[in-house]
Amino acid sequence: MAECVQQTLFAAGEADVHTYRIPALVSTSTGAVLAFCEARRASRSDTGDIALVVRRSTDGGDSWSKAQTVWADAGNTCGNPCAVVDRLTGTVWLLMTWNLGADRESQVIAQTSRDTRRVFVTCSTDDGSTWETPREITAAVKRPDWTWYATGPGAGIQLEHGPHAGRLVVPCDHIEAQTRRYYAHVCYSDDHGQTWVLGGSTPEDQVNECEVVEIAGARLLLNMRNYDRAQRTRIVSVSADGGASWGPLRGDPSLIEPICQASIRRYCWGSGSEPGIVLFSNPADPEVRRNLTVRLSRDDGLTWPAGRTLHAGPAAYSCLAVLPDGRVGCLFECGEQDPYERIVLARFEVGWIET
Repeated sequence: MAECVQQTLFAAGEADVHTYRIPALVSTSTGAVLAFCEARRASRSDTGDIALVVRRSTDGGDSWSKAQTVWADAGNTCGNPCAVVDRLTGTVWLLMTWNLGADRESQVIAQTSRDTRRVFVTCSTDDGSTWETPREITAAVKRPDWTWYATGPGAGIQLEHGPHAGRLVVPCDHIEAQTRRYYAHVCYSDDHGQTWVLGGSTPEDQVNECEVVEIAGARLLLNMRNYDRAQRTRIVSVSADGGASWGPLRGDPSLIEPICQASIRRYCWGSGSEPGIVLFSNPADPEVRRNLTVRLSRDDGLTWPAGRTLHAGPAAYSCLAVLPDGRVGCLFECGEQDPYERIVLARFEVGWIET
């Protein structure tokens, strides 16, 4: 009988950490599972002393290592984990952002902060056991007239088809200095993570935190957080050139949201008469961050006929991954009184969504 097993991986107050936030989940090419998040040491705030941590599992998620620090910087903010696995080399890449702990988002946007938002990358060649010293790539992926910048959060993808097969694509967002408009964009690497370049931005604003999935025809689908309250749904856009440019934005009426991050991931490609499967997770409510729901599409996200609730109460950010045994993993924020009490991993067969 299909079932959904849930376990808490990070809980507020543990290890002298005030709050754990911003989950990211990937399976490595050799079968390890890595669960990342931000360890917000002193408060729940988006600013201040924040480190990036990871827990590892080598048995498909049954047991986990203790939390390991990937990056910390003495009182400053190291956050927005966005991981991507290069299946050709086995390397796990992690893109992240940094800012001074005393600089608030509003100050960065107004350009009154002491420093700005910077972009870094690190990697692991041993399934997350050790990590290289982060290196800055801001100049390569952030334009001079951008202020705020975020990688992911969640996970990137490696393209499997078409002229850009092998490309590592990481979803991001930014705010323009002059207009203060916010857009989604991607950055990518065509040399297995050694260098990163800026890809295309959305042609319209009022979108930010996003994830990307490869769909039929060697195209990409970008799924974005939406600030247009006239349509309380996710916003999507399609790229036909590997993320170098993006088409018109449209709302997806099936994917309601309260303005929050979400996750989209391909479970499998179609084979013969069997269609492929794409999965999506978010707090499915037009007003409040609650009702964390996972959905299934068999037509590359055109329709979402099946869905199941993972947590009916307060819930927020999430990240999906296909686990080594073929089950689905969803790492998500939730609680009983508010969405940020703990980060939970749910594991289930893909068929459970349709039962």
